[in-house]
Amino acid sequence: MHHASSKPFAPIARLERLPLPDAQVFYAERVSYDDSPEVLLDRLIAETDWRSEAIVLWGRRYGQPRLTAWFGDPGAHYSYSGISLDPMPWTDTLRAIKCSVERLTGSVFNSVLANLYRDNRDSMGFHSDDEPELGDAIASASFGEQRTFVLRHKRRRDIEPVKLQLRSGSCLLMRGETQRYWQHGVPKERRPCGPRVNLTFRRILL
Repeated sequence: MHHASSKPFAPIARLERLPLPDAQVFYAERVSYDDSPEVLLDRLIAETDWRSEAIVLWGRRYGQPRLTAWFGDPGAHYSYSGISLDPMPWTDTLRAIKCSVERLTGSVFNSVLANLYRDNRDSMGFHSDDEPELGDAIASASFGEQRTFVLRHKRRRDIEPVKLQLRSGSCLLMRGETQRYWQHGVPKERRPCGPRVNLTFRRILL
């Protein structure tokens, strides 16, 4: 019988490698955080200064179909698609999540891009995080509504796109040559759904 408890949400977490060619992708369904994913979702939404940014694609400006925020150590600047981001200081919530992700992955991160998908209409287009200032490991922590994360190979059309259902409280780790050979994205959902916060931890090369 399950009993309600105020103790921290701390199941045993384990990364499992996904069988993808030209990639090092790992997934853990549950991560040992200091609070439940539901509590962390509410806290992240409330504590974050969310922004609506415009990106430049093929010389034209488009509003991103989600809200974002950039946090990190001093000097961890990041630029992509015409956006230049200066890091906001770590919140206690983000720092605690970062520590849990670092314990799980064995990597050290100095920055995080927070993404708020408000409902099923918010999305992220296909791209690779292959900017030269990024390190070779990106950890993606998810909280809230389960969304579909799609990976597709850049060169080999014989490989079908891979669709992953990222659960609340999960972590996806992409390392090595993954960004060189694969793109990833989060499409819109047909079904109505609630909010999701995704935290992509990176190590900016200072």
